[in-house]
Amino acid sequence: MKKLLILGAGTAGTMVANHMRRSLPHDWSATVVDPEATHLYQPGLLFLPFGARDEARMQKPRARTLGSGVEWVRQAVELVDPDRQQVVLADNERLDYDLLVIASGSSIRPEETPGLLGRHWRDSVHDFYTLEGAQRLRESLAGFEGGKLVVDIVEMPIKCPVAPLEFLFLADDFFKRRGIRDRVDLVYATPLDAAFTKPACADVLGYLLEDKGIRLETEFNAAEVDGDARVLRSYDQREVSYDLLVTVPTHMGAPFIAASGLGDDLAFVPTDHHTLQAVGHDNIFVLGDAANVPTSKAGSVAHFQSEVVADNLMRAIQGRALHKGSDGHANCFIESGGGKALLIDFNYYVEPLPGHYPLPGIGPFRLLGESRMNHVGKLGFRWLYWNALLPALSLPVSNRMSMVGKRSITLNGKKADAAKAEKREPRAA
Repeated sequence: MKKLLILGAGTAGTMVANHMRRSLPHDWSATVVDPEATHLYQPGLLFLPFGARDEARMQKPRARTLGSGVEWVRQAVELVDPDRQQVVLADNERLDYDLLVIASGSSIRPEETPGLLGRHWRDSVHDFYTLEGAQRLRESLAGFEGGKLVVDIVEMPIKCPVAPLEFLFLADDFFKRRGIRDRVDLVYATPLDAAFTKPACADVLGYLLEDKGIRLETEFNAAEVDGDARVLRSYDQREVSYDLLVTVPTHMGAPFIAASGLGDDLAFVPTDHHTLQAVGHDNIFVLGDAANVPTSKAGSVAHFQSEVVADNLMRAIQGRALHKGSDGHANCFIESGGGKALLIDFNYYVEPLPGHYPLPGIGPFRLLGESRMNHVGKLGFRWLYWNALLPALSLPVSNRMSMVGKRSITLNGKKADAAKAEKREPRAA
């Protein structure tokens, strides 16, 4: 019996496992390794700080998300040994593999920033990228009566790059509804040179920060936090004071990636941008947040990548050439407050463009513009996630980005469209 081993049962790993259970030859087995008993719907974390209390709907037992025929090993991974084609588990058991998929995601590492952890952690310093962090922040915001609230990204890349902005937009709406917006100063500190990671978004959507009175502190590379003084300091000695700090800490890949010598400085695996094969390893594939490809670390990316990985796993099994099927396709709803949201759709080569999605002229979703339907789509995505995406059902949306329904725009005097896109190199998200 030949063995397909999948490390990680988050969004990416679960979808690949469910794809492969239906297509693997009879002489192959599929095993998923993940220590967590519960699968968490991470997009829901954004709403918890603002009063949502639907944690029960955000979680499902891991066993219910994996289809029949997929074995689940509830253990942590200590090491990957590519030479022996083995994975070493926390209990020292070794699992052999013929093909390996790394889908171990990313996690926040607040300990990487001096002063971030300590007695002020989850008191005046919070995160919302974890369930406990979002719940504790909900308590703090409920009692917050005014002052300076700072949202800071320590460094890129992070999961869902637009989430910090969504947090600020929802915070603006939250404090307005409480009648204290005039007593709250909202500040966004980012290491980037603009609010959005994509130039098209920065150019077209920059008005949102101005309209909502959100102060922008760009090229701010956080070096340390002085919790007693409530000051955030950058490497160039700039200071931003705060009453409440909402941090997006450094994100890193799983510890076993670094221990195995498979990762870069942040323990993300160097990955072929198009085949999603690990660089230098013919029988290892990588997807989702674990890969260092230059696109967003977001659930939609994992969804589109899962189809490419499933296809290339079958090609590897059958001895066929791999398909360069991944174009970095990503789409993302962006909550903008007041019951509205935006939608962006892009890939390695093409900036987010205006138009409609998925049907030209019809939508129902508007691209690069606010609408209430986009907000409905954001909320409705949870049902789609549990009932179609995780089970890896076939959907009428291509994993490659389409230009259908999109209009070109001009950025810095240049037309942004799909012309000659395939000849350009990917750019970082």
